[in-house]
Amino acid sequence: MIRGKPAAGGRLPLICAPLVGASRDELLGEAAAAVAAQCDIVEWRVDFFRDIDKVSAVVEAGRALRGALAGMPVLFTRRSAAEGGQKVAISEQAVLDLYGEICAQGCVDLVDYEMSNGAASMKFVRDASRRHGIGLVCSYHNFEATPPLPALAAEFRRAQAMDGDVAKVSVMAQARGDVLTLLAATQQASREIELALIAVSMGPHGALSRVIGFTFGSALTFGVASDASAPGQLPIAQLRAGIEAARKALGP
Repeated sequence: MIRGKPAAGGRLPLICAPLVGASRDELLGEAAAAVAAQCDIVEWRVDFFRDIDKVSAVVEAGRALRGALAGMPVLFTRRSAAEGGQKVAISEQAVLDLYGEICAQGCVDLVDYEMSNGAASMKFVRDASRRHGIGLVCSYHNFEATPPLPALAAEFRRAQAMDGDVAKVSVMAQARGDVLTLLAATQQASREIELALIAVSMGPHGALSRVIGFTFGSALTFGVASDASAPGQLPIAQLRAGIEAARKALGP
């Protein structure tokens, strides 16, 4: 659900294109590619944005992005360096202030914030998003490995305990069996918690999860319209073809 309505008319999984432009013009170019690729939502990875230290520049770019996307929803994310993002020259308090302002200005539809930041920081983002009708993705990322199933299941449950709207777990697959672990944890979470789920197995082994994850309960998958933001992302045309083939094979 995005702003009270079923995203993409209720069709799942949503296909999300990452936007990683360092400047406003680069962002708008990527937005045009996302519109052309007919994805369902974009993720603005603001940790790639060179003017992240200027709140007014981020807000202005967000407004321009909103205008360029013709109504397509925007997920706003500062991915920390500790969880695979770019290093940024601002404090964590400045990041929180940026989230508060971007929510207040209504430039985006959802925000992603990492559960590793702790309960107090998450509450700040939760309160800011709730005041302005914006969804909160509570996320966990591990770019090194895939933890055991009980640990992954605990991260999904933690997102619900932190009062999120969406629970995201993204982990690196070092072997094919890791993909099975992630999918099994996703299926378990889909039965145990009430939140929408995003589940990603990264890397070459994990690419299959991006195609069939929806059959285990993942509501969103990431595909490339312009530039990738994580290992194993597929071009949107290939991703869509794989999803439709899986959907046809599974039947009604």
